[in-house]
Amino acid sequence: MNFKKTVLFIHRWLGFITGLVVFIVSITGCIFCFQDELQDAMHTWRKVTVQHTVYLQPSALKTIALAKYPGSTANYIYYYGANRPAAVLANIPKKELTYIYLNPYNGHVLHTEALTANFFTVVEYIHLYLLLPPNIGQMVVGVSVIVFVILMITGIILWWPKRKADRKRSLTIKWNGRWRRINYDLHNVLGFYSVSIALLLAITGLAMAFQWVNKGIYTTANLGIKHPDEQVYPISDTLKKTVVSFPAIDKAFNIAESRSPNAEMFLIADADGKQATISITAYAQSLHYGHSDLYFFDRYSGNLLKALPYSQKSAGMKVNDLNYDLHVGQAMGLPGKIIAFLASLICASLPLTGFIVWLGKKRKPKPSPIRAVTHKRTLKQQAK
Repeated sequence: MNFKKTVLFIHRWLGFITGLVVFIVSITGCIFCFQDELQDAMHTWRKVTVQHTVYLQPSALKTIALAKYPGSTANYIYYYGANRPAAVLANIPKKELTYIYLNPYNGHVLHTEALTANFFTVVEYIHLYLLLPPNIGQMVVGVSVIVFVILMITGIILWWPKRKADRKRSLTIKWNGRWRRINYDLHNVLGFYSVSIALLLAITGLAMAFQWVNKGIYTTANLGIKHPDEQVYPISDTLKKTVVSFPAIDKAFNIAESRSPNAEMFLIADADGKQATISITAYAQSLHYGHSDLYFFDRYSGNLLKALPYSQKSAGMKVNDLNYDLHVGQAMGLPGKIIAFLASLICASLPLTGFIVWLGKKRKPKPSPIRAVTHKRTLKQQAK
């Protein structure tokens, strides 16, 4: 068995093993690419009238949102932007996590939605976990994506033309050929054109699924230089509780707003625990996650414990912050989303076209010995 036959054997059987998962993950990725644009078009509550006044404080939004749900708690509050609603993620007893969307200026409740009631959330869960338990589903998807990266590498080896004269044929689809030839070209040519984007989507997805990939990207982007301060997280001091005139979460939010005056979106995480902190991430652009300032505050006093503005982040941390925006294509705006959509669509097609190629070769009748001898004689006569 020569080298290319070995590669073909590996490519074929790895494709059989992971084809279904790759198809599901790719097709759900296509759907999710434009989820913000589609939801904005479908739901009027996702936009509010901009008012030239300050936002309601986080504690006020939390109180309003939880008023109808006795015993409920909330650890996350979102300010999505000046023309968008705020949201409180409520943990309601005997119910699933629920988003309560409010007007950030007057506190009017605009919409209430259970986490899994949103179509795109379900699509995201399929994309991440195949609707399996998260620890199992994430592993199945992650391993399948790793195998898909190997498939792309072996696919390039198989596609690579031996002669210069074959390059043009390897880069174009013969639309006037028979359907099997068209399918073969769709698998090879489209696979080649999409491989660079597909690799980027796969690696950024793996970085969000596996911590070791995230750390590998971080270390590589930093050229091996360590930044220990980025890995140190402060804690709230339970021995120095101070009495404040207003909620610590409000004080923390006001400080974050003043230190990131141009930020469009804020995520407030008020984790449970005596030593837990209030962390606030200030994002430069609404619904984009690649450019942010990070703050940690004492949960009792609201005092700033640590600030990590974007300008002071290492290259590795900046690259990891971009993972989501790169994964869905929005790092390059609408053109980037279109490219990511098309690349995901091609990735979804590859298991199908590949299976048809295999099926066609398997059913292809072998030439009879007499016909094969006649064909050889004809070739010899043509050579003379």
